[in-house]
Order: sequence, then C-alpha cells, then structure tokens
Amino acid sequence: MKKHTVTPIIVASALAALAAFGQAPAWAQDAKDAAAQKYAAPLKKIFEYQAMFAPIDPALAQIYPVAVVENKTFYVFEPVPAEKAYRLALTAPDTFNVPTGVRAAMPLAFWGNRMACVVTPEVFGQPEGYVFIFHEFVHCAQWYGVEQKLKEGLSIYQQALKNRDYMWELQYPFPYSDPAFVESYRALIEAWQKDDTEAAAALRAKLYAALSPADWEYLTWQEWKEGVARNLENRMREVVGLPENVGGGNQPYDRVAFYIGGDQLIRFLKRAEKDPLGDLEALYKAIKSKTYR
Repeated sequence: MKKHTVTPIIVASALAALAAFGQAPAWAQDAKDAAAQKYAAPLKKIFEYQAMFAPIDPALAQIYPVAVVENKTFYVFEPVPAEKAYRLALTAPDTFNVPTGVRAAMPLAFWGNRMACVVTPEVFGQPEGYVFIFHEFVHCAQWYGVEQKLKEGLSIYQQALKNRDYMWELQYPFPYSDPAFVESYRALIEAWQKDDTEAAAALRAKLYAALSPADWEYLTWQEWKEGVARNLENRMREVVGLPENVGGGNQPYDRVAFYIGGDQLIRFLKRAEKDPLGDLEALYKAIKSKTYR
C-alpha cells in the first residue's frame, strides 16, 4: 500500500481562545433547525464508522460530541446512542475566525468544558474525514480517561500551570534542531521500523541522556498523546482502504515528528509483545521508560 503524508490543520489560537470563551447568546430557531437538518445524515454516518472502528481498540468504543464551525458559528451536536444519531445541543458565535480545515479536540468553556471534536463542514465529504474525526475522539478518550491524572505527574505541566501557560503542549521550546536529537530520533524511528531491538534500546538510552528531564517529559508525553491517536488513525485507515498517514517524518523536525515517532514506537512495542493492549496508562509508562518496561 502506498504511503503519503496527511496533516490536518490544528489551530493553536483557537485552542487558547476557547479556554476563555464565555456564555453564548441565544440564536434564531430557524438557523438551528436548518443546521440540525443539514448535518443529520453526515453525523449519523459516524455511527456506521464506529461499527467498523470499535473492534480495533477500546479507545474507539465511544463517540463524542462534534462541533461544526460554519458561518461564524459553532454548531455543537451531542450523540444520542440509542437512536444512532446526533442532536443539536447549542450554538455559539465563532469569534476566533476558525479557518476551513480545523480538526481538533478541545474542552468547550461555553459548554461546561465538555470535550468535543471541532471540525469544519468539508470533513464529512470523504472517508478520510471520518477517520480524522475518530482520531480526535481518541483524544477525547484520553481526556476522559487517564490524561489528567498523568499530567499531574509532569513537572512541565506543573510549571505551565504556575506560568499560566495554557499553550505548553503546542509551544514547548523543545530542541528540535539539536543535532543530538535529530540524529538519534531519525535513527530510532528506523530501528523501530526494522525491529532492531538492540539498536533501539541503545539509541533510546542515548536520547534520554542527551535531553533534559523536562525535554524527555515533553517528548514522551507527545509520543503517548499524539502517537496513540496516529497509531489508531493508521489502523482505521487500513480498515477503510486508505494509505497511511506518515506526516512528521521529514526534517526539519517539529512537534509532528512525535506523531510518527509515537506511532512507530507503539508498533514496535506491539510486535515485541510489550504493548499493554487497551491500557492507556500502562502504555504511557512503557513509552516514558527508556528501557520500554
């Protein structure tokens, strides 16, 4: 199967702004009715894809709210599993100019900080769009599962809270261009892909020694958070006959390198029978350990 690179747009400014979003005013009922009718069928298809994806991993067993951003408005839909449908829960103005192509999972402050997958309408036009929706659902599963517990053990998270740095996951100053990181990480991905256990262990230890404790925390956090989502995304792509997403593999490296790195590490652990299937917390501990144990 041919591989290609696919990278959805994630808008950092929208993530920051939504954290401070206040209560939305009421909107005309006819606009609500039109949106509910327009998106009823596309949203219902999410349940069809869930039937295909749920057997892959427990993180795909549940579906979550979807916020469609259109015409300067957030249309927030919540699932009604008994009816295998979504209902329009509320609307709110888009004061952030969210661009076409946004794919993100975030808590909506104007909806009691409930987590939702935020997208723009073209996502429903093809199977790949639904795969991206479920990629974001994985982040919802992490959020409602062990993410908050794991974050509390991160020194970089505690420092970010003190500094009121709510964008730390996107903007942490990781040394992406440091030759020690670039060389080791490129070689690591190759070692994981080749199942070269000895080389992978040596390179992982070398990388651990080269990074500060905070940098190691950030690297392994992103390998877990984004690596899990990318890994399951690629498994879903296989189910629906789409090529793999290998975005992040090219230099110069940035945060997306940890998407492919985490994906390849999880595959390596799985083949070595060191992947704690379905246990996100145990998987994080395996990723964070430089010895894969």
